[in-house]
Amino acid sequence: MIKPRICAVITGSDMEAVTKAEGLADLFEVRIDLIGSKWQQVAAGLRKPWIAANRNAANHGRHEGSEEHRVNELLAALQMGADIIDIEIETPGLEDIVKQVKGKAKCLLSYHDWSGTKSPETLAAMVHRQLTAGADICKVVTTATGIDDNLAIIRLPSLFPWASVIALAMGTAGALSRVLSPLAGGYLTYASIGRGSASAPGQLSVEAMRSIYRTLS
Repeated sequence: MIKPRICAVITGSDMEAVTKAEGLADLFEVRIDLIGSKWQQVAAGLRKPWIAANRNAANHGRHEGSEEHRVNELLAALQMGADIIDIEIETPGLEDIVKQVKGKAKCLLSYHDWSGTKSPETLAAMVHRQLTAGADICKVVTTATGIDDNLAIIRLPSLFPWASVIALAMGTAGALSRVLSPLAGGYLTYASIGRGSASAPGQLSVEAMRSIYRTLS
């Protein structure tokens, strides 16, 4: 069985929870917008690779400052040694930001659809767009309204066997995709750092995810 890569999402400054998750996760995502002013303190204490993400309200995040400030925090994470920088594909000035990231960290270009799951052709077109924009890792996250949406998103990475593609569906109906996507070639899956701290609908805890994979293996 393919060894799935689990990324535990840090949404607060509780380092005890981070330490507890460390043995279960392969890497972390530091949600700058959710952690707040202590995010650098949290990032400095990590002993595993980490992704920096900083979402605004349009992407259901909590960053309330300007776009310039949001991007500057991501670039500060780059200077702190983040292994991957997550940038939304719609970000203004994307080309320049990608140039600043490339060669220093992996550039993850992300897309979130909070309304549903579009056609397989539309999803594939988004990955092409991300690759053209310079993505080292492509991330396409949709919202599942039924079981078929899981199947559409799970097969996306297999259409790009030469690329690193994260493909997941949010919501209760999309929980299956979170488990199966990395087993079908997805680059990684996300999990909450603990129960009650999910950063997206349908996200399971890292403990639950690791338990599922142990059972499957």
